[in-house]
Amino acid sequence: MTIAIAPRSRKVRVLATLGPASNSPEMIATLFQAGADAFRVNMSHGDQQSKVAVIEAIRALETKFRRPTTILADLQGPKLRVGKFEGGKVVLDHGSTFVLDRDPTPGDATRVELPHKEIFAAIEPGARLLLDDGKLVLRVTDHGPDRIETLVEVGGPLSNNKGLNVPDVVLPMAALTEKDRSDLAFAVEQGVDWIALSFVQRPEDLAEARKLIQGKAALLAKIEKPAAIDRLEEIVEMCDGVMVARGDLGVELPPQSVPPLQKRIVETSRRLGRPVVVATQMLESMIQSPSPTRAEVSDVATAIYDGADAIMLSAESAAGAWPVESVAMMNSIGISVESDPMHGDRVHFTVTRPDPTTADALSEAAKQIAKTTSATAIICFTTSGSTARRIARERPSVPILVLTPNKDTARRLGLLWGTHAVHTRDVESFEDMVGKAKRMALRTGIAKAGDRVIVMAGVPFRTPGSTNVLHVVRIIGDELNDYS
Repeated sequence: MTIAIAPRSRKVRVLATLGPASNSPEMIATLFQAGADAFRVNMSHGDQQSKVAVIEAIRALETKFRRPTTILADLQGPKLRVGKFEGGKVVLDHGSTFVLDRDPTPGDATRVELPHKEIFAAIEPGARLLLDDGKLVLRVTDHGPDRIETLVEVGGPLSNNKGLNVPDVVLPMAALTEKDRSDLAFAVEQGVDWIALSFVQRPEDLAEARKLIQGKAALLAKIEKPAAIDRLEEIVEMCDGVMVARGDLGVELPPQSVPPLQKRIVETSRRLGRPVVVATQMLESMIQSPSPTRAEVSDVATAIYDGADAIMLSAESAAGAWPVESVAMMNSIGISVESDPMHGDRVHFTVTRPDPTTADALSEAAKQIAKTTSATAIICFTTSGSTARRIARERPSVPILVLTPNKDTARRLGLLWGTHAVHTRDVESFEDMVGKAKRMALRTGIAKAGDRVIVMAGVPFRTPGSTNVLHVVRIIGDELNDYS
């Protein structure tokens, strides 16, 4: 039995992470119905084989709900960790000296192994080393090729293999580990739509992933390292989408620095026309509670007011006790915020000046014409998705119905603000374009008889990047039965 899901009544997308609490086909379908527009598969947990059934279950939704699905595979990236301790655990005292070296002998309260030679080559006196998600802080006082001497500025208990963050220097490490390369090849083979790359420090980090993907998926850069902020615009230009990974940013930077950086990353991504996802701890309390805190709701709302393309659930939907309720809450917050009469004004606080191209000029015009004529929707025909991205960048007041003959394009648009993608055959002529636009508007419920809609396409048809037509039409009503 198939069930056609109507376009969402909100424009911001909801990205839900899958995990032990939500991996079954039944739960995935329930999350989709509750409001999840896209699904994140975290490659850090579980083996590749366990992901096959999850990906198949997501794709099965296309048959059941007659709507493209969107899958993001999130690569783990390098994980920096200290070695082991005699007895498994020590306590570092404030003001004491602590050494990290290359000796694999179990450590004590004075030293421990650091099995990452790249850090020894890059570290500088005065740099901080953060242990166990920032709970402990060390300051480098001296270093050599096999030894880093530090002063303990914030002490506490430290156990085997705890994580290490190095926020103050750019590490000469590739963003892809051997595990990542294997996981990336697997994800591409499985036909996922987006690959999320962790540990991005500079635009060059994206090059290897781009080469390995070979155009078979879109590339999303996770901004989680302070070094990435220094070259943010270059990184955004090099990728297809961006994630504000606030968890790691909040470890390596003071917490009060994260909100303004979030706004900066969202603004830069929007200005350059890249979808941007705000992630981490958005509804953290819903891991254990059926309702969020007021502060969490306000946090989600802020991301929506800033014009983020998508908001993400992590452990809330992957391992929490209330995955469906978490997705439903995200959906409700999105509807509520976008119902605010001031939402449109606030979204446009970010100025997105059009590039000197016909496509950008028409996209800007479409937004204004929709407002002036009270049009119900903007309908665009696209092969690559470029036209849809340009229109969404303008944040129009009406939904965007995207008609594409490319199934991969339809799936990737699940992270793009305001879009409802339909995989359909291509058009052959101007009359065919207008007729199909009217029929699909009626069938999807995005418009009704008597409504005006704006149609955008490129002529000649089937030519990517040729958007040069903007046409305003009124839907009569009998187009639904017109199959010409």
